[in-house]
Amino acid sequence: MAWFPRPYGPAMDTSRSRGTTAKTLRSAALAVLLTAGAITVTAPEARGESARTETPVASTSPVAGVAESVVRVKVPLPASFGDRPAACDWLSYLRYRSTDGPAASADADRILVAQPGILEGAGAFDSVARNTVARAAEQGRHIEFWALDRRSNCLEDHAGIASGDEHTAVDYYYRGKQVDGRTFAGYVGNDRLGWMAKLGIEQTVRDQYDLLAAELPDQGLRKRKVLCGGHSLGGVITGYFAAADFDGDPATTTDAGYNQCAGYFALDTTVSTTLGDLSGSMPGDTNLPDVGLGYGVVQAGLDSGVLPRSLSAPVLLNPETMTLLAIAGVGAVQDPGGEADLPSYLPVNTNNEATNRFLFSKDTATFLTGSPAVKDFRLTNAAVLGALLDDNSVPLAFLQSSVGFFDGGPITDKNFPAANGSSQQPGLFGVEYKAIPAQPHGPLYTWRNYDRVGAADDSGYKSADGTPFTNAGKEVTDIGELARSLAQQPLDFTEQYFPTKLVTDLELATSPQVKRLVVHPDGLTVNPTLTVLAGDGLLAGRIPPDLHPVVADGYQHLDVLTAAPVQNNGRPEPTSTNLARFAAEPK
Repeated sequence: MAWFPRPYGPAMDTSRSRGTTAKTLRSAALAVLLTAGAITVTAPEARGESARTETPVASTSPVAGVAESVVRVKVPLPASFGDRPAACDWLSYLRYRSTDGPAASADADRILVAQPGILEGAGAFDSVARNTVARAAEQGRHIEFWALDRRSNCLEDHAGIASGDEHTAVDYYYRGKQVDGRTFAGYVGNDRLGWMAKLGIEQTVRDQYDLLAAELPDQGLRKRKVLCGGHSLGGVITGYFAAADFDGDPATTTDAGYNQCAGYFALDTTVSTTLGDLSGSMPGDTNLPDVGLGYGVVQAGLDSGVLPRSLSAPVLLNPETMTLLAIAGVGAVQDPGGEADLPSYLPVNTNNEATNRFLFSKDTATFLTGSPAVKDFRLTNAAVLGALLDDNSVPLAFLQSSVGFFDGGPITDKNFPAANGSSQQPGLFGVEYKAIPAQPHGPLYTWRNYDRVGAADDSGYKSADGTPFTNAGKEVTDIGELARSLAQQPLDFTEQYFPTKLVTDLELATSPQVKRLVVHPDGLTVNPTLTVLAGDGLLAGRIPPDLHPVVADGYQHLDVLTAAPVQNNGRPEPTSTNLARFAAEPK
């Protein structure tokens, strides 16, 4: 399956230029960590002979009136990609629709199709998808929300998480114990990822086009009913999709990306063909190659395997730690108020030890000595998950959500890897002060959910400089629902194998090989766009006014996806409310 079978005329660069891609400073602490060795895995095989499968998903979500299913459509990669698991010739998405609405997608009033951000899977859209469908139904409209999974997610082995038991999951991924007769074969090494060397922006937007054409064959219907968008990096992917041409003839435009969409939506991102608006979304200390080498050298390195074909880092950002987030979600669903044993039940290895130190050290001395360690504190399962993803705990902005705060004992400042109130605090680390339990071997630290922050019994914890760590206006996501999205989705919340080529392509946007993909530059502005930005997210302090965005106050980068349907001010959640309103407008 060849895209762009012949060269085009001079390419036009219509990238929004609000600055070059931000280069994050490498933390000195991270530099001393060792990369955990990867081992190979056999990817799950696609089952059945049908070219399309759709399986209902049972859910415990409190949002009523929304049906969910996982859809898989067989769309084989071109032969030029080489050997890959059979499962990787399928595209997958989560389909959300009103239970009172039509069974056929083509009969829905509108269909929102969402591209995930970096290191993100379809499961991350669970809350915003349900909230948007439900909000539209309240207005008498039956819409659908399709949360797309990138093709590379075919490599993930979800069996341990799907068991629904935290200990079973740890035993499956670490101790060779079977789940339903299946044994975990390990994480996929770079030598098994040769086919991903070609999995860049060109194939990513082609996958979206092929999926839409397969599911909604009538182009006129797509143009009337489909809204294309995404979160974070998904906004840039949407920009390239809008500007793309899919039949090799730029003179015919029914196949153009912008003619597959009635409008665009951007969630804490912009619809563009540049990474300039996503400062802080690209983690530091990953194994990204130096794009200063040029497109040809980078591509040769990916093809040969000299360069890593999947994005990873020694701490937090690798398949093992992405799996750990889901395991913590399982524990928080299973027994949120129960005392956690995950930190001690996990086997000790370089990756786990380094990650735990990075996330749970109050200062540099604690990081270097490893004492006190996370296993020295008594934490509930909910508090473990909060420590991993809350904006007052995790020191990486693109992984932050606002799910509440620690409770149950004394709290102190977390001044590692950046000191609270320092100039390093914004950007990569986020704007909020970081906190950590202060007393090892002491009280059982619990988690105060978002809707109990500011209540009469709230201790109102403050930093050493007197700054309150949080308040009700800055807490927006229900930790129980975040846990459910991590633990109970058939397509993961996180992404274990993010294609390196997808990022290097976008960082090399001015190279001829990437510029040629922008065939219809006017496609980025020909359709109406809804932009919803997190008030404390990636664009905090530099929100471009020309976009006329909706700003969700107090939200972090993930909150635009995970926020609860009713906020602490009693008002409906703004992301889903505005998406439902946008879907109701004539285009």
